[in-house]
Amino acid sequence: MELTCKKCASSSFVKSGYMNSKQRFRCKNCGCHFTEGDNRKKDSTAVKKALAVLLYATARTSFRRIGKILGVDHSLVYRWVREAAGRLPEPAVASGITEVELDEMWHFVKSKKTSSGSSKQLTVVQGEPLHGLQANVIRKPSGGFTKSSHT
Repeated sequence: MELTCKKCASSSFVKSGYMNSKQRFRCKNCGCHFTEGDNRKKDSTAVKKALAVLLYATARTSFRRIGKILGVDHSLVYRWVREAAGRLPEPAVASGITEVELDEMWHFVKSKKTSSGSSKQLTVVQGEPLHGLQANVIRKPSGGFTKSSHT
């Protein structure tokens, strides 16, 4: 097995002392220090990363909660999710889309809606659905709106 840089996979490196009784190397291309047989990456880490991304994307679990579940720091979970998001392709948005949902509010892009607003006339209908309860319902007037009184 040929020794390569852990960061850029270059085979151009020089010896750079010892660390924990292992030969340390420095990459000539990126300057990264690494050792032969660097066992810091474990299979369980890959599983934790995948689970963290799944929990965040599908269950909308917070970074702190995911960190507690997996036994890692929340900032590490944040980096894992950002790393996974960076590998995704840029989403394609159709040109006919005129509506965007942000923070549970609807915004209409490039289209002015004139059928709503405080200057429009509304109808208040009062009723008593059950004895002792009163209800006020505010409705938008229909197209053929005419004033009428309910007794």
